[in-house]
Amino acid sequence: MSRTALRAVFAAVALTLVVLAGAAFVLWADLEPTERSALAAVLTQPRVGLLVLFVVVLAAGIALYVRRLLAVTVGPAQRIAEALRLIAQANPAHRTREEGAPELQAVARAVNELAEARSRLLHDVEATVHDAKARVEEERNRLAALVSELDQSVLVCNHEGRILLYNAAAQGLLGGADAGARADLLGLGRSVFGVLDRGLIQHAIEAMEGQIARLERESVHFVTATRDGRLLRVQAAPVLNVGEGLAGSGEPDRGRAANAALTGYVLLLSDVTESIDADAKSVGLLQGLVEGTRAALANIRAAIENVTEHPEMDAARRARFGAIIQDEAVRLSDRLNLATAQAAERLRARWPLEEMRGEDLLTLARARIERRAGLSTKLESVDPELWLRVDSFSLAQALSYLARRLKDEFAVREVRFRLLPVGGHAQLDVLWRGAPLAPETAFAWENDAFTHGGEDSPLSLAQVVERHGGEAWYQRDLPAQIAYFRLLLPLGAQRADARARAKLPGRPEFYDFDLFQRSPATDALDERPLTDLAYTVIDTETTGLNPAEGDEIIAIGAVRIVNGRLLRGETFESLVDPQRHLGEASIAVHGITPEMLAGQPTIDEVLPRFHRFAEETVLVGHNAAFDMRFLQLKEARTGVRFDQPVLDTLLLSAVVHPAQPSHGLEEIASRLSVDVVGRHTALGDAVTAAGVFLRLLPLLAERGIRTLGEARVAAEKTYYARLKY
Repeated sequence: MSRTALRAVFAAVALTLVVLAGAAFVLWADLEPTERSALAAVLTQPRVGLLVLFVVVLAAGIALYVRRLLAVTVGPAQRIAEALRLIAQANPAHRTREEGAPELQAVARAVNELAEARSRLLHDVEATVHDAKARVEEERNRLAALVSELDQSVLVCNHEGRILLYNAAAQGLLGGADAGARADLLGLGRSVFGVLDRGLIQHAIEAMEGQIARLERESVHFVTATRDGRLLRVQAAPVLNVGEGLAGSGEPDRGRAANAALTGYVLLLSDVTESIDADAKSVGLLQGLVEGTRAALANIRAAIENVTEHPEMDAARRARFGAIIQDEAVRLSDRLNLATAQAAERLRARWPLEEMRGEDLLTLARARIERRAGLSTKLESVDPELWLRVDSFSLAQALSYLARRLKDEFAVREVRFRLLPVGGHAQLDVLWRGAPLAPETAFAWENDAFTHGGEDSPLSLAQVVERHGGEAWYQRDLPAQIAYFRLLLPLGAQRADARARAKLPGRPEFYDFDLFQRSPATDALDERPLTDLAYTVIDTETTGLNPAEGDEIIAIGAVRIVNGRLLRGETFESLVDPQRHLGEASIAVHGITPEMLAGQPTIDEVLPRFHRFAEETVLVGHNAAFDMRFLQLKEARTGVRFDQPVLDTLLLSAVVHPAQPSHGLEEIASRLSVDVVGRHTALGDAVTAAGVFLRLLPLLAERGIRTLGEARVAAEKTYYARLKY
């Protein structure tokens, strides 16, 4: 029974006793003295006990009656009120039970009827809103597709440096060779100063604000170094407040531009480490050539001057000076040849090659051949998983050039392609049936410019293949009566940024422009609205339920919530080697076996990574005291301390639904219409708890609980907050 019900029972009993006492007093005062004497004689000592018993029985009967009355009135009324709040704030599909007194049952039916009508209205409103938002969503998806698929690394930040948007290329670039370990530094709502130098960003902001004040709008460029020593060229462009600022073209609207303010900025990032290294090597090559040439020319000049100024010089001495001139000339020639070879190698290394599927390259080439040469093309044997590192345009030109000459000079009607991996290269064959080529013709075709085959380029097939670091030759297959040109091309390597992109989920997780309206206050977190905070929702799987008795964490899963959105693309998930026995009872719960934990990192390795993932956020968990106790016991061993605030969905559910008998994760999820996925897996339970937490926020607000401090105070007052681990 609730405290309210108990107070009502006591009040009813007390009121009844007071009424009886008052009636007895009035009756006694109205009696004559003789009547009072007679009544006193009746109420003699032997009958006092009977009178007290009568009063006690009367009070108990009244209390029982009032309790039963409250059971069919107050309790159902509380549950109807909770159901109303739930329907209004979190789950419109929820319906209240028809229980209690007939009048309350009628109220419950009316509530359900009202909820049905409201659901129909909500459905109509949602349909209208959906139609109205369709065009906006289409534009949003176009932007997301554009940014996420760009090879250019893109970051968008608000004025305070919080990341609002990033794409896969940026995550691969800023993660570097260790993208998995560094990915926790990049995420929505995180600070860009965790990956780029604060001083340079602040300087760029000041420069952009100066340009805005001068009614200019230009990008700011700078070069910075990452923590792993790579050099990045950064282009920063301002983002102005909506509806104000400079016009996109033509004369600026000076009236509005004068009021423009910098609300954020776009950062375009490029890795220029190799380019700068190549430039430094080229400068070093040039300096070495100049120094070596200067010394050789000085020796040659001195020898020539001696010979010309002393014509009477004897033959032996003249011969020695001639030998000096010859030796220096030879050394100078060798030095020039070496410098030329090194320069050519530099150019070859910097030839713009890109990784692409071989099948895609042939698709481009075939379309070009059929369009420009009018030849039929077919694929004979192509490995669909083969990736090449090529300049697709020059190779497509080369293949079209060969096809055009075959048609014009030998009347070939069809060419076929074969592309297979051979050793460390890709073997691309251009095959045809018909008259074979003479060796001289094949050599000429390899070295003629593409202009001979209807293409507009000074390059030759030999030059294109050489710049790819490959080879090309003509060959015949006499038994099959076919001829072909064979090209050996470089294979593509698996790129770190491609792997990073493959791990990322759908595009919509990359952006959240509503954060432009947020300003990260420096006030205490307890004073911040719940809707303004970033959260890390955590769950653990363990060897048992007693952390103080040696049970260990075997899995940690977490997901981030930023700006009221569950970011399924920003998750943390890791198995942990507990370095102890794993009981059958715990295996039956979470399904994690000792074989799955063999070779996994220990808690000493996992906790620092998770701490970086969860920094600058509020921790949220279901029955969070259990998880936090495990983390707390590892502080001394790992040196990692989680000192941020913690919220518990179990306690918050008890705050908004105190009359409900159960606050288990599945029961709360069912009440709030949250899908339960991956139950009893760390990440699955974390995602479910995150969905529950988001549904609880409006219910808390309806009770006047809007800040972190208010939520913590309310949670501490619940019964479940007394549990200890």
